[in-house]
Amino acid sequence: MSAEGYRPRTFHLENLRSFPAGVLETLMTTFSILIADRVFEANGVAKASLVALPSLGLLLSLFVVQAVRRSGLSANLMLALIFASAGVGFSISALAGDHFGLYLFGMSIASVTLTLNLPLFSQIYRRHYPDEVRGRLFSITAFYRKAFAIGAALLFGWLLERSLQSYPVLLWCYAGASFAMVVCVLAMERVGLSKSHRVKLFDAFRHAGEDVRFRKMLTSWMILGLGNLLCFSLFVEYVTNKDYGLALAERHVSVITTVIPEGCFFVFVLVWGRLFDRVDFYALRCLINLVFAAGILFYFLGNDLWALYLGIGLHGIAKAGGNVAWSLWVTKFADAEHVAEYMSVHTFLTGCRGVLAPFLAFPLAAALGPAAVGLIGAGLIFAATAMLIPDLKSRSRSLPAGH
Repeated sequence: MSAEGYRPRTFHLENLRSFPAGVLETLMTTFSILIADRVFEANGVAKASLVALPSLGLLLSLFVVQAVRRSGLSANLMLALIFASAGVGFSISALAGDHFGLYLFGMSIASVTLTLNLPLFSQIYRRHYPDEVRGRLFSITAFYRKAFAIGAALLFGWLLERSLQSYPVLLWCYAGASFAMVVCVLAMERVGLSKSHRVKLFDAFRHAGEDVRFRKMLTSWMILGLGNLLCFSLFVEYVTNKDYGLALAERHVSVITTVIPEGCFFVFVLVWGRLFDRVDFYALRCLINLVFAAGILFYFLGNDLWALYLGIGLHGIAKAGGNVAWSLWVTKFADAEHVAEYMSVHTFLTGCRGVLAPFLAFPLAAALGPAAVGLIGAGLIFAATAMLIPDLKSRSRSLPAGH
């Protein structure tokens, strides 16, 4: 491994941070909606809001990068403030008792702030991980993170099945995990961005105007993401809502929506990490898209539990590749100084579609049924993949693998 740019301390701290990060991932995949549905009997709008909140954080992450440039704070200190705010939000929700409004308020703070961090971590990975092994190093940490997510999902599902009133225990665990991540990011070597005294909030979008490859990839990703998020918004709803004929028990829901996909993620993420370093990015993105589409079709169009298991398993496999590609792809497009800005545009657009998708998915499912939403989502993914085929063909003729 090249020593240039490599910071072993960052890698070791990221592996340590994988434990609390894995615990927190179960919130987004299962338990925020499960608690809202089973403990508070929340309506569709409230559940759609909970699904959309992390995407609102992605949308606002565009401004976090500009705030770092304007204030001169290190990425590390900003990350610490973000994770501390999430911890406060979870603490508020843990004290909600029977008051759904207070639970939703705390979850809003936590869910939004947790996803503000992603562009800043992309900058850290660009500075501290060498190009030739960045995907492998990232995937090793993701491997550990998913192992902890699986364990946490099994434990939390068991706790809620014993008593739904145990939900504050989960939220205190999430609060503790958030504060633990504060310590990890502060212990890393500081990473800063060049300070600017005149920062325009949407200045990062100039890169999309100037970089044709970046702009086309953003467009394809927007279509893909909308299709994927329409379906993802309904994964938990589909197996918990009695109107769709399933209404599975809490532990079974946890197994389907977290344990199986996270287990598949766990098995395949190291493979995807190596492919990211070695395979043309366009080919990798197309392959991931096709696996996503297959998983959605099995999940929503199958008539038996085996189709649910296969569909969610394929989704977990694709999510492993998508996580690596989504988190690191801008490091292949942007120079070192502008990685965070490229990523902030990407996360902003992810947030836009993520806020929109749940409010489309729930009414569509109510009107047309989950199978129709699955077909729409898969169709959008195929369309997004087709957009990349011309570039894939031209690059395969002109570039070596890995570019």
